[in-house]
Amino acid sequence: MADVSLRGVSKAFGDTQALDDLTLTIKDGEFIVLLGPTGAGKTTTLRLVAGLERPDSGSIVIDGRDVTKIAPAARDVAFVFQQYSLYPHLTVFENLAFPLRSPARKLSKDEIDRRVADVARLVRIDHKLDNKSTRLSGGEMQRVAIGRALVRKPSIYLMDEPLSSLDAKLRGDLRLELKRIQAELGSTMLYVTHDQIEAMTMADRIGILAEGRLVQIGTPREIYTEPANLHVAARLGQPAINLLPADLLPETSAPAGTKTIGARTEHLTIAKAANGHSDGTIDWVEHLGDQNHLHVTIGGRKLVTLTDPDTPFAKGDRVTIRLKTPLYFDGAGNRIVG
Repeated sequence: MADVSLRGVSKAFGDTQALDDLTLTIKDGEFIVLLGPTGAGKTTTLRLVAGLERPDSGSIVIDGRDVTKIAPAARDVAFVFQQYSLYPHLTVFENLAFPLRSPARKLSKDEIDRRVADVARLVRIDHKLDNKSTRLSGGEMQRVAIGRALVRKPSIYLMDEPLSSLDAKLRGDLRLELKRIQAELGSTMLYVTHDQIEAMTMADRIGILAEGRLVQIGTPREIYTEPANLHVAARLGQPAINLLPADLLPETSAPAGTKTIGARTEHLTIAKAANGHSDGTIDWVEHLGDQNHLHVTIGGRKLVTLTDPDTPFAKGDRVTIRLKTPLYFDGAGNRIVG
């Protein structure tokens, strides 16, 4: 495995600035997830590391070697795309073995057989080795696509939303599998997604991209509890963070300069109103089995939070709402610390 550095990398496509002065270091054996909406620059970053695009400025270094102008084949990276991209006329074994049969690798048949068998067990597809890829389920095809990258043993794995086309259960299963595989191999991985759950559950560190810029990078916990600004705060959390005017709720001791208060579920205490005083009204209760979503209106503003499934709230209930150590943001959207 290897460390990877992007140093002041910029890339434009016509009038669109896809990346703007991106600097990022991925440590040897680290799992980095880039999180952001469509158009944030996630896939462009992967393509630049892979050599499929050339930066307009800046440099890309893999394992201490400047590869900015080196061809993709000489960079020793493996790319897993969003779509499976398997050879439909080949068996699972042949799909896995294909990258090892390049004349440049000069591997023996025994070595190829051994590597394919090892990787097939790792991605738990060894019972399907003789099947044509067209006879696999979506989850199995994605396992083969991931296995085809693993079998090469490259310096870095690049993954472009490889789970996004799968259904929810398969995504959950493969998230765990992919993290397990990465931990077992100690591999260096750069993974991009717009799915906050993938980012939170898989990453050693998360990088938040917005309009081609790296806004913040840190551990999942750091990104969640200490967001740099409103954009970062809104990327993580389910339900999404509530953004409220500083003077909306009573008894709020906000720091000077606060314009917006960010309130997640853990920042809110909600109780049924007593003695005629209330702050808001329950509009709706979503029953999700293990928890409820409460939709509340406060002074014309909507707020959503979680409660236990047995909490006795109903539509139309008047409630009081208090804040517990929420997040504070200034007029420019930057977080006020302290």
